[in-house]
Amino acid sequence: MNWTDILVFLGKLNLRKSWNAFQVISSFYLSSILKKPLQWGLPFNISIEPTTQCNLGCPECPSGLKSFTRDTGNLEIDFYHKFLEENYKHLIYLYFYFQGEPYLHPKFLELVKAASAKNIYTVTSTNAHFLSPRKAEETVLSGLDRILISIDGTTQESYESYRIGGKLSKVIEGTKNLVAAKKRLKSKTPHIIIQFLVVKPNEHQIPEILALGKELEVDEVKLKTAQIYDYQGGSELIPSQEQYSRYKQNLDGTYSIKNKLENKCWKLWHSCVLTWDANIVPCCFDKDAKYAMGNLKDKSFKEIWRNEAYIRFRSQLLTNRKSIDICTNCTEGLSVWAEE
Repeated sequence: MNWTDILVFLGKLNLRKSWNAFQVISSFYLSSILKKPLQWGLPFNISIEPTTQCNLGCPECPSGLKSFTRDTGNLEIDFYHKFLEENYKHLIYLYFYFQGEPYLHPKFLELVKAASAKNIYTVTSTNAHFLSPRKAEETVLSGLDRILISIDGTTQESYESYRIGGKLSKVIEGTKNLVAAKKRLKSKTPHIIIQFLVVKPNEHQIPEILALGKELEVDEVKLKTAQIYDYQGGSELIPSQEQYSRYKQNLDGTYSIKNKLENKCWKLWHSCVLTWDANIVPCCFDKDAKYAMGNLKDKSFKEIWRNEAYIRFRSQLLTNRKSIDICTNCTEGLSVWAEE
């Protein structure tokens, strides 16, 4: 728990946002009990996709594999400003990431700065290959509140076994640049997190990544379990230590997801994803925007949030979640307190 980060977050709240959040939370719990999709308030957490471009080729990522079935591109800056102006009053949290590397958007930090000016808690996730001293300073000055830096190995060999095409030395250099810029500018933000995706090639390096976090003077190190697409027959990426895996091995040698797939999902009440081309999709597991609920170039956000497509989707989720393909490999969203 980092009190500085908590206080920064709490500073984004006001009466209007708090009342909206209360409505959202209340409707989620009531919907879970009644198995009927009641939707009060508007989402206070939205993930925005700045770009689908990425410089790496991670094996479990559609962006890295260049395997999208949808169009790829960059978020239009004028459209983004229009979206922000229409929705900032109920937004507490904006996560600038879905697919792609955010820093490859030519005006990425302008997106962050505009949201920060609206008193929204801003977050991004990066592979940190573009954090030059100048870009690190611009990041701090943008008002970004939190940044997750993916470091999935403490040696080049283990790092590139997942972050294909990446250079660990470049990531460490970028992290140092950001820590130095934050100190130089005497800024409380961004809260810097090293995120370590635990897979079999790197699971033995968990003590080393914790030590590296201290050495680099980041604010936090987080261990994250990996989503594996074809997990049933096993995978060379599934850790041998089950506590770091989303999957368990069955008696017949096959694998299954560990958590019980309950007929509810917090994400469908408090959040959604805005793709670079203005589609609203229900959550981050819909990589190809298969379940696009509408496009903001055709309808307003409020119209989409409460339209028939969304109502049907939430209703199906509350009664038969396992029938929705993007939900069958999901370990998140079961309660208000599920980790993002």
